[in-house]
This record gives sequence, C-alpha cells and structure tokens, in this order.
Amino acid sequence: MASREITLSKTRTNSSSHLAHALSRLIRKKIAVGCILILSIIYTGGIFAAWITPQGYSYSEQDYTAIRQGPSAQHWAGTDRAGRDVLTRVIWGVQNTVIITVIAMSTGGLVIGVTMGLVSGYFGKKIDTVIQRTGEIFASFPDIFLVIILSATITPRIREWAQWMGSYDYIADYFIISLALVSFSWVSMCRLVRGQVLYLKETQFVQAAVATGASTPRILFVHLLPNAVSPIVVTISMGMGVLVTTEIILGFVGLGVQPPRPSLGGMLLESANIGTLRSEPWMLLAPGTAAMLLVLSWNLLGDALNDVLNPRTR
Repeated sequence: MASREITLSKTRTNSSSHLAHALSRLIRKKIAVGCILILSIIYTGGIFAAWITPQGYSYSEQDYTAIRQGPSAQHWAGTDRAGRDVLTRVIWGVQNTVIITVIAMSTGGLVIGVTMGLVSGYFGKKIDTVIQRTGEIFASFPDIFLVIILSATITPRIREWAQWMGSYDYIADYFIISLALVSFSWVSMCRLVRGQVLYLKETQFVQAAVATGASTPRILFVHLLPNAVSPIVVTISMGMGVLVTTEIILGFVGLGVQPPRPSLGGMLLESANIGTLRSEPWMLLAPGTAAMLLVLSWNLLGDALNDVLNPRTR
C-alpha cells in the first residue's frame, strides 16, 4: 500500500515539474511570447469592443461626407463605401470571431471532446465503438454543409425565440455557427485523448489507483487527464487556428454573422475585387491583417507549445 501511494505521489510531482519546466522554456521562446502578446491584444480588443472603439462611431453608423476615405486622423483605418469606420467594424468583427471560436472550443473541444475521449479510451469495447462511430458520422459532414442545414431548419425558430426574449438577431447567428463548429470540433480532441488514455491506463500508477479502490471519476480526471494535458494544450492552440479560419470562411461565403453586424469574413468579401485593391486597398488591409494575425499567431503558438511540451525535444 505504501509503495503504491509513493508511486502516485511521484507521478503527480513529475507531472507538475514537467509543466513548470515547459512554461519556463516557453517564456524563453520569443516567437511564442510575441504570439501570446498579439493574441492577448486582439482578444482584449474584441471582448471590450464597446469601450475601445473610436468614440462617436458605431459599426453601422454612416458618414456620407467621408465615403471611401483613406486612413486619416479621424478614421485611422479609413472608411468603406458606406462611410462606415473600418477600424470600428474590424474590432466588432473580431468580437464575433472571439465569441464563436471560444464557445466552440470550450464546449466542443474541451467539455465534449475530452470527456468522450476519456470515457472511450478507459472503458473501451461497445462504449468505445459507439463513440468513435458517432464521431466518424459527424466528421463526415463538411462544416459549411452543416451550417446550411442548420440555417435552413432552426434559424427561423431561433430568431423568433431571440426576438421573444428581447435579444438581437445576431444571437441566433452565434448559436447556429457555434453549434456547427462544435459538431465537428470535438472529434479530433476525442481521438487524441482516447489514444493517450489507451496508453496511460496500462501504466503502473493507474493500475495502482485501481487496486487501491479509487473511483472511476477520480481515475479519469485526477490520474489520467492531468497526464494528457500536454497534447491537449497543443491541440487546443492548433484547433483555435482552424476554428478562426473556418469562421472567417463562413463569413466570406455569406454563412457567418449576418449584417448589419460586421464580420471579418464579410468585410473581406466586400473588398475582394481588383477594383477595390487598386482604389481602396485599406478596406482589405485592416480585416485581412486581423485575420492573418489571428490564424498565424495560433499556429505558431501551437508549434512552440509542441516543442516545449514534447518530451523528445527536451
């Protein structure tokens, strides 16, 4: 009994020391620190869009005296064809991306994906078969096709419910897009965690926990999950880049958050022609830069996390 307790204690100590060492290595990577700083600025701007946008402008306010005006002291990123402040619309568009991707990753990738992966890998047999076959069904649907189906079936009802509750129409857009992203974002996380659990459940410290009579939830969330944190963190970072890209593409093809609420994809669509690039390039520059920084920062951060959390690179 004493030897088993020592084994469990050593496992927890090694896990915490590994994470502390990985954090110290991450801080020494300039690219990772830069990506974290960029993401922090963009996400903070999106969350507090109502307070940090240029005073006196809303994302739908039109100034007919400043139509297609280039960057100036009054409009830092210029105005669009309707005289709307581009910087204000970009910040509110970032807010949409932040809300949708965070909801999709926290519910689909973390809550559903991690839980299903733990259950599937630990219990195996029929439970594993049902979960994996269900994941394959969801993964077989293209996300855009899924959004079309959801938009055609439940969007009118969601909009009616939102109006009855006194909410805005874009709440229905958030719900539809988040539901579509959640429907396929949990699959890859589930498979990753399942593979980790299949290996970890055969180790001595897990078998010792079973022998001491530890409950199943304790084994799953105290002994197995902490030892699978490293690949989960990397997958979250990479997955956020994928979700951001998907949300922007959905807005670009007209399936994202609908006007008058701005979206990065919608703004890119408005300026995606040769004429705009020649005469009003700032209309593409601001949303394009924000989209590029979001996707690139998440991907580079994921690469850095993979380097510092992978035991083979230490």
